[in-house]
Amino acid sequence: MRKTGAHRFSGYVSAISGGLCALLVTGLAAAGVQTELPAESDDGWSLRKEAGNIRVYTIDHQDSSFKAFKAVAMLDAPIETVMAVMMNPKSCVEWVHNCTESYAFGTGSFHDRYAYSVNDMPWPVTDRDYVLHIRTRGNRDSSEIVMDLSATPNQRAEFDNRVRVDRSDTLYRFIPEGDKTRMIWLQHTDPNGALPGWLVNSLLVDIPVRSLKALEQVAGKDRYQDFELVYDDQDRLVDVRPTEH
Repeated sequence: MRKTGAHRFSGYVSAISGGLCALLVTGLAAAGVQTELPAESDDGWSLRKEAGNIRVYTIDHQDSSFKAFKAVAMLDAPIETVMAVMMNPKSCVEWVHNCTESYAFGTGSFHDRYAYSVNDMPWPVTDRDYVLHIRTRGNRDSSEIVMDLSATPNQRAEFDNRVRVDRSDTLYRFIPEGDKTRMIWLQHTDPNGALPGWLVNSLLVDIPVRSLKALEQVAGKDRYQDFELVYDDQDRLVDVRPTEH
């Protein structure tokens, strides 16, 4: 069937919408101008979407036309397998929507490391890339694990055919509950480029739903099974590694 102008426009908007979702979910952390994320317990959070075991909230963010979101999910996977996914620098391509490239670079440790990722965007939007400073902490007493991600755009040279995301903040909190994991995800992103706030905000609630569903599925893959959390003599989390048999 011949596509009319209306059909072409609808397809264009659909492609852009998917790309914006991808950009927001993979613009994981920020630099440049960095601001604090809203508190997890802030009274201003408004429930925007509920999908199965996932709830998504949004809130206005200071000095920005883009809202922040909070996603709360109960993942059907133990914390050991979830963390095995999160500590794999290449896992972005498995669970983050439209992430096409991801790898670690530089010298780093379990607690402090860097990663580079690329997000595929539909034409005519230019692909986005980002450079992440990832910090991980946890202790045996609380059983919780926290990951802070902040972009450091100047850590790597920019590419002419990509736009670097330079304003975003993200926090992941993982809480074991039996053989499941409660995950709390806070994020605020200002996409780099001329993207209207109203359009980005209208798509914001779908971002974590798509990614968290994928993360739960990926955590069930064979290659992420049989991992353990390793603590030092002061009960601080120092590694996630395959279980020794």
